[in-house]
Amino acid sequence: MFFVAGYLLITIEHKVKLDKAVSALLMGTLLWALIALGFNQGWVSVIDSYGEIFNVFQGDKVSHNHGFQKNLMHHFSKAGEILFFLIGAMTIVEIIDLHRGFDIIKNSITTKSKVGLLWKLGVLAFLLSAIIDNLTATIILVSLLRKLIPHIKFRAWYAAMIVIAANAGGAWSPIGDVTTTMLWIDKKVTAVGLMEYVILPSVLCFVVPYFIASKMKAFKGEVPRKINVVDEKSERLLSSKKMLWVGLSAIAFVPVFKGITGLPPYLAMMFSLGVVWLVSEYVKPEKNISRKDRHQYSTHKALSKIEFSSILFFLGILMAVSALETLVFGSINGTPVGTLRYAAESLSGTIPNMDIVVVILGGLSAILDNVPLVAATMAMYDFPVDSSVWHFIAYSAGTGGSMLIIGSAAGVAAMGMEKINFIWYLKNITWLAFIGFISGALCFILIEHFIR
Repeated sequence: MFFVAGYLLITIEHKVKLDKAVSALLMGTLLWALIALGFNQGWVSVIDSYGEIFNVFQGDKVSHNHGFQKNLMHHFSKAGEILFFLIGAMTIVEIIDLHRGFDIIKNSITTKSKVGLLWKLGVLAFLLSAIIDNLTATIILVSLLRKLIPHIKFRAWYAAMIVIAANAGGAWSPIGDVTTTMLWIDKKVTAVGLMEYVILPSVLCFVVPYFIASKMKAFKGEVPRKINVVDEKSERLLSSKKMLWVGLSAIAFVPVFKGITGLPPYLAMMFSLGVVWLVSEYVKPEKNISRKDRHQYSTHKALSKIEFSSILFFLGILMAVSALETLVFGSINGTPVGTLRYAAESLSGTIPNMDIVVVILGGLSAILDNVPLVAATMAMYDFPVDSSVWHFIAYSAGTGGSMLIIGSAAGVAAMGMEKINFIWYLKNITWLAFIGFISGALCFILIEHFIR
């Protein structure tokens, strides 16, 4: 009941005007509190990741209480790995932005053709989201649109298409979307495996709707006004180019560091953050810059700009899902299992084809937040690392959200920045996003069942 109520509040956060981090934190903590109260009274049992059952009335009370606390710490540490990874990545992006490194990308676009601009922005969104994540790539490119196109009604079309490309680009990279990062850190997929089997479906998910859109009236002709990307307030600094390449290289190095050392990804991201922080301390943004002005380009300033409400939202979601994973709900073939495992077995009995299940998951991610959906599947299923199911989940959850403007973080960001109307998106963009999603999904199924 608490999980459903919390999930509902997260879904309608814009209507109730309540930050989803509040709902997630209350949901996660209350679920664990209820389980703890029931456990202490002997009303409920809990199960750990190894399948061991703990109940205070079925053995030594002290050892079972210790098992409960150890299980809680296990789940909290797994959530912490994801959160520290995200904090590192977000800080590096903010450092690049402080040094106006992204202006180099902005100033590289000079085309006047609407179709040419569509494809340039799309390719940038697809590639950039794979490196710095789809949300950040969308924010950067939508900000660029304001310099390129003066009329908001034209910008809405481009902003909506950027969402499709950014979500497609983030789906094949372990650092391109929160859900792929979760799967990678939890050892459900490897960086190489994810890129190898998801990149082609993701390319189709991006290219097909863009090809169709390039034939539409909205993208015919030239951009309404002469492009002028030079802006005195955002003119490049001496450090812009250096910090752009150092920052992007540091993020891209994370999978390499993990592959070489075998250490968890969050440690790799912390190493990359340390390198970028070190460089930022010695690079000169301006000639003869004063100590007071230098603070404006410091990593401390970047840390203050991180949206920590998003970090707390992820914490609440992950702890809520782990609570459902921990609570013993029923048994399968006489073996007690957690709530989510029981739900997975019941779903598999109803819909035995996993491809259909994952496609439905993609559709649901357009309505519900994909983070808890993927977190739930991670707890529900026990497929081996780099199983095709995990790859398909990464694709579906990452790209399915494009079908509604509120279905992904990138979409919500674009909606807020350009005031994109929900109904307008539903009428004009949803069908394009759906065609792209289905094209990629069919490609994945074809590769998996007939080529791989």
